[in-house]
Amino acid sequence: MAAEPKARTAPAPEAPPSPSPSPEPALARVQALPSWLLNRASARGRRLVTEALARDGMRMAHHAVLSAVADLGPVAQAELGRTTGFDPKDMVGLLNDLQAQDLVSRAPDPADRRKNAITITPAGRRRLAKLAELGDEANEALLAPLTPAERTLFVALLTRVVEGDD
Repeated sequence: MAAEPKARTAPAPEAPPSPSPSPEPALARVQALPSWLLNRASARGRRLVTEALARDGMRMAHHAVLSAVADLGPVAQAELGRTTGFDPKDMVGLLNDLQAQDLVSRAPDPADRRKNAITITPAGRRRLAKLAELGDEANEALLAPLTPAERTLFVALLTRVVEGDD
């Protein structure tokens, strides 16, 4: 009796390669970057401060200008713009708003009558004190997840990061 031919079978398919550990998802990597986290923390802090100042009817730009006038005043309008970084056209509107609330006064500069000297008023000083309290409350909310020691360390580390730009 003749041997029957062997049936040909297809070669067994190769097993798929075992999966290697999956790389970190790209978005998770980005969201773990210090720059990403600083940006998110900054946005949260800005939102908290904006909301706090708004409770007193003040915007951040007005607060910045009022603070600068308190520190520098009497100060020339142009110098105030350079110090705060606001465009001169914007500075006029900001000062108009502050003057309308009797928070600053504008008068000709005695040293150069072509310039205006900006000075904080007593009402401006009282308002600035209230705004400082609101800002402190907002920053307290921002740092609430941290212990007092962690807050001190966090601020010190942020200061070093910021100063690294100099």
